[in-house]
Amino acid sequence: MQKIVMKNVFYFLLFILLASGISSAQTVGSISSESVKIEAQPAKGFAYPYYLYVPKVMREEAKDSKKTRTILVIPNNAGKTSDDFTVHEADVKRKIKNNSEIADRLGVALLMPVFPRPQTDWKIYTHALDRDAMTTDKKEFARFDLQLVAMIDDARAKLAKEKLKFDKRVIMIGWSASGMFANRFTFLHPKRIKAAVVGSPGGWAIAPVAVFKEKALRYPIGINDFKSISGENLDLKNLRKVPLFIFLGDQDDNDSVIFRDSYEKEDEDLIFALFGKTPVERWDDSKKLYQDNKLNAEFRLYPNVKHGITEEMFADIFAFLKKYAG
Repeated sequence: MQKIVMKNVFYFLLFILLASGISSAQTVGSISSESVKIEAQPAKGFAYPYYLYVPKVMREEAKDSKKTRTILVIPNNAGKTSDDFTVHEADVKRKIKNNSEIADRLGVALLMPVFPRPQTDWKIYTHALDRDAMTTDKKEFARFDLQLVAMIDDARAKLAKEKLKFDKRVIMIGWSASGMFANRFTFLHPKRIKAAVVGSPGGWAIAPVAVFKEKALRYPIGINDFKSISGENLDLKNLRKVPLFIFLGDQDDNDSVIFRDSYEKEDEDLIFALFGKTPVERWDDSKKLYQDNKLNAEFRLYPNVKHGITEEMFADIFAFLKKYAG
């Protein structure tokens, strides 16, 4: 029985990361036990909508429990550029409906933002929080990290009215581009992350150092210009408190470093020279940088796995998330 249950949960996690199923959601004034759309509220700091799912059992327990609950955030990643916002929204609607069971099993609420990834301004890789996304002067694509913080707080305030108390720190999971987002968001806002899963983060996890072998590592290679990018110095003290699970398949050659929507050519040249020409070649250096700087990060390299999620990966991810979902 346990094996069957775990296999079922495994497939739901695959939906989180890769899903393309069918779903629906309602726009409502208050939160229900179904996934709901919360419209954009620029005055509150977010110019795009988000979707929120709250397990029914949470509401049933609200009157009898003073428990502080947790929100699971999955940054959206449609896997393609499009100037049609409905493309990105449809992807979120599919994924949040298909993954309501994972929220049920973890005992968490589930939040997904609906951020665009433009085709016209294709170098602004919003779904990965790349350098262009952090520095652009185009207000419609600027600082999605801050907008996500505002969405989380808006959800917490709405749920508080229903006597559901949620931690301001969330657990976050991302894979591929959304893994890059989760990794970088954690560095930008460590006080808002309880734990994060970072899967196959585009060939390179942001390094917690400003300089390596006398070479400056600018964002998102490292943190050399972190303050000019984010407006604040890296909060290394709190970053070290965040449990991280970072994983990759040892056959994964999905490398964003070589693409100009993710890194500039000068960044590619520097990464190649310092760390290697493939994600797997760079793995040990990345792991050592996190260890040497005392980050609470577990690095897992899975044998014979390409750019995908296996059942073994899922089992480890689920066990990690379960530790911090409470």
